[in-house]
Amino acid sequence: MKTETLQITELFTSIQGESTYIGHPCFFIRLAECNLNCSYCDTKYSFDKDSAEELTINKIVELAKISGVKLVEITGGEPLLQKNVLKLCTELINNKFKVLMETNGSLSISKIHPKVIKILDCKCPSSNESDKMLSSNYGILTSNDEIKFVLTDLKDYNYAKQVINNYNLFKITDKILFSPITTNLNPQLLAEWMIKDKIPAILQLQLHKIIWPGVDKGV
Repeated sequence: MKTETLQITELFTSIQGESTYIGHPCFFIRLAECNLNCSYCDTKYSFDKDSAEELTINKIVELAKISGVKLVEITGGEPLLQKNVLKLCTELINNKFKVLMETNGSLSISKIHPKVIKILDCKCPSSNESDKMLSSNYGILTSNDEIKFVLTDLKDYNYAKQVINNYNLFKITDKILFSPITTNLNPQLLAEWMIKDKIPAILQLQLHKIIWPGVDKGV
């Protein structure tokens, strides 16, 4: 029987810099390859599958255990491009890890283990990929899952509000995150918009970039 493997861009232990688990020590599994090319992407180095390291699922789980932390995030790239990621999720859950998976929303999340906390990154217009979103994913999310909107301007902000209203997202989960690209959108301005509109989203800054400014990998 063929050994089940995944193409890994990097594995590292850091502080969770995003999501409602921000600030917690976390073991990160960054998978190679992506099917989107967002304008503001800060992990384009993960796109190159040829330079990735091929590891077995058993080895990845072993390294997660060695990390000594119980929170694991699977990210990318786009994790769902590699079919064996579903088996990895199951193995991590079976080994008592709390598992987060960040996915770009363009591929179905229907087969992800139900105990995995899905972080759905809804693409706004400035990403140039907003037309790739799979709207059926919203109906699969639960109250444990999270939805992230990366924002660069007022157009993105208004788009996010429209998506939230169109799909009644706050009835699905209260874990809706607004994450500004701070080189384009001042967090203070975003905060003022949110306060004015009384929108109960969570303003999220990337904590790892505050702690380790200028460091792109391994944080």
